[in-house]
Amino acid sequence: MSAREVDRRMLVLGASVLALAISLPEARAQTSRTADDMVLGSPQAPVTLIEYASAACPHCAHFHEDVFPQLKANYIDTGKVFFIFRETLTSPAAVALAGFQVARCNGATADQYFSRVGEIFASQRQMFATGTMQGVVDTLNEVGTRNGLSADQVMQCIQDPAGEQRIRRFDQGSIQFNVTGTPTFILNGQKVDDPAVTTYDGLSRILDQALATDH
Repeated sequence: MSAREVDRRMLVLGASVLALAISLPEARAQTSRTADDMVLGSPQAPVTLIEYASAACPHCAHFHEDVFPQLKANYIDTGKVFFIFRETLTSPAAVALAGFQVARCNGATADQYFSRVGEIFASQRQMFATGTMQGVVDTLNEVGTRNGLSADQVMQCIQDPAGEQRIRRFDQGSIQFNVTGTPTFILNGQKVDDPAVTTYDGLSRILDQALATDH
């Protein structure tokens, strides 16, 4: 596929993503797990932490590179926190959606998904460095290759309309939490407004307080 064709298809994708974002129907409550969520940990954990994040968000990339490994090791893997990840789009929306589509590609398991998301966040600077959609697709193809996906599979997943439908559902649920930026965290059904939540020290303090309250 030529670079021009890639750009054209991604522009069409971006336009359709924008259209769905401004035509959302009434929100429905999404304080518990939904079929679209990607999750880690035990659903019986005393604390449920929801993250709304975008694959095109630098702050999300920083969180997943520097904070998430400690969150997973110390809280999720130990049974203290049930982690729910929900996808949302920030500019450029077509890039964010493409990243999430590759993360989910070919029926990815939760472990495969979070591994790919981590790689996409780590490749974010490279992805944007060229300033072209072809550069984005090339980077996502590299992620796909490392995870056993062909270039054809990557492009098919990027173009799958199910991705837009999934994001629509996530956006419907995010309205109740007033998600206006990323990352946004929901702790046991309540939006976390403390900006320290994006640091490990701040997040661990907030989680420990919630765990202490639960006992």
